[in-house]
Amino acid sequence: MDIIDSYLTYVRVVRRYSDRTVSIYDGVLSDYLAYVSRQTPISSDEQFAQTFNVSELRSYVAHMLDDKSPKSARTVNLHLSALSGFCRYLMQHGLLKSNPVKLVTKPKTEKRIPQFYRKDAMEEYFSLSQHSLEDTYDGFIKECHTKSGRKAYSRIIERVIVSTLYSLGLRRSELIGMCISDVDFGRNVVKVRGKGDKMREIPLVPLLSEEILLYLKAVEVMCGRKRSLKEPLFVTYDGSPLYPAYVDRAVKSALGEVGNIRRQKSPHVLRHSLATELMNEETPLNSIKELLGHSSLAATQVYTHSSIARLKDSYERAHPRAKNGGKHGD
Repeated sequence: MDIIDSYLTYVRVVRRYSDRTVSIYDGVLSDYLAYVSRQTPISSDEQFAQTFNVSELRSYVAHMLDDKSPKSARTVNLHLSALSGFCRYLMQHGLLKSNPVKLVTKPKTEKRIPQFYRKDAMEEYFSLSQHSLEDTYDGFIKECHTKSGRKAYSRIIERVIVSTLYSLGLRRSELIGMCISDVDFGRNVVKVRGKGDKMREIPLVPLLSEEILLYLKAVEVMCGRKRSLKEPLFVTYDGSPLYPAYVDRAVKSALGEVGNIRRQKSPHVLRHSLATELMNEETPLNSIKELLGHSSLAATQVYTHSSIARLKDSYERAHPRAKNGGKHGD
């Protein structure tokens, strides 16, 4: 369908959605097209647009929930959200008069409390990695183009990735998209381009500032030249921009040595961890919203559940009656 290709180009170029989001939208639209074409092949954009009606969409939702491999309510809602965006695009091009997705009831989902690492676990990681950090940099600068230099760089990039994600509360895509010029060492702020191409500034704490400066000096030695401000802030050993799987592996490798971290090791959990710590320190919700780049307070309020869950856990471990199962007695 030409209209599908046109829409994917629009969200990629104009809306500046990430490659991952564009890929998800592509999959959703392909899945829906296959479903509505099950009896009669769709041969034109106009014919495809006509399938976007309440009856067909409700049938599609039932199909996703009752299929041999049923999709979760959360996945179904993701499909509906993607289809709603596409319907708005069809309206702009005169192919639909209204958005039928708004009239389709979404399946209820259980609210998930974001995972996070406890403050003491993160302190353990930074303490363990700090001991060898300076020696690692010295060894790398002397032997950066050897096998041992490659190993040293892996430890360096792992540490600076974790430090940056945790200190700034970044999304993985935001970390990957950062340029050297985005770090303003004079003003001690970092400029971040978030979802929907929205810019925000985040305070740069002294420890992270020093670590990034040390990293940049090491990369210049590795590249054998002074890099321009428009080049990526963080790069692989061969000087290429980072990519999602690389960041995931770096975080998993770095946190794998911390005994107190047993849950999923991912960039997004580091983001959740900062938000949860800020919430526990009674940071105003609006301030956390701005730092994380959320479009609404509703997205930020989920971290209040993390704080309540943490309080409940502490209560059950410490309170005498909770430890006794609520029974009377000594």
